[in-house]
Amino acid sequence: MLSPILDFPLHGKKLFFASDFHLGAPSHQASKAREKRIIRWLDQISEEAAAVFLVGDIFDFWFEYAEVIPKGFIPFISKISQLRDRGIPVLFFTGNHDLWMKDYFTVELGIPVYTHPIEITVEGKKILVGHGDGLGPGDQTYKILKKLFTNPFAKWLFKWLHPDLGIRLAKAWSGHSRITNSSKNENHFLGEDEWLWQYCKEVEKRVHHDYYIFGHRHLPLELEVGKNATYFNLGEWVSQNTYLEFDGNTAKLKSFEK
Repeated sequence: MLSPILDFPLHGKKLFFASDFHLGAPSHQASKAREKRIIRWLDQISEEAAAVFLVGDIFDFWFEYAEVIPKGFIPFISKISQLRDRGIPVLFFTGNHDLWMKDYFTVELGIPVYTHPIEITVEGKKILVGHGDGLGPGDQTYKILKKLFTNPFAKWLFKWLHPDLGIRLAKAWSGHSRITNSSKNENHFLGEDEWLWQYCKEVEKRVHHDYYIFGHRHLPLELEVGKNATYFNLGEWVSQNTYLEFDGNTAKLKSFEK
């Protein structure tokens, strides 16, 4: 499912894309240090940014009750709100860890939230951007889980848990993720079996995009999809601090070192 194409004039500035911050994991101390690093990055790019794309799994867990949101993350939320107040568009995509977002960001912060990939055009370039979970031929276990997690009845049942219990259960489940459990050894390049790469190739057969930008895999990747088409994966911020910068002509993966 694709949302309507959005057009972004750059006016000499750049687009920035980042994903998989996993704020809240694997510990409070580690998450706070990462949050400060992300804020420094946002401060650094703010003068050049025509827009900032936060491409999913920004939080390791997020569930919005009717009157409650998860505790913490105020410095980060304040920073992206400041960017929005300065007239810098911030676009937020849900990932598999924060897919239970509702309207807090849109209503309170004026930040749109996308649950599916969207197409954008920039200086004549066509870009498909999204988190990437559940796309392509692989990720079968997650595809089954996503049907459960997004089921309206399952969400309705979960919301009746007291937030203290619900969030505690979610954090316990998060302990099995790739970010908090490196022994799963899932963050290696799969070659031709890279399922998001395969997904991009299938889309490219139907409609051309100059760039495909996704997260989820936790691997910074730049791979040829077809003639004049490139797939980028954004990596993650627990150990890599990688992001993508696009100036209208060139897309580059970079690493924030400060």
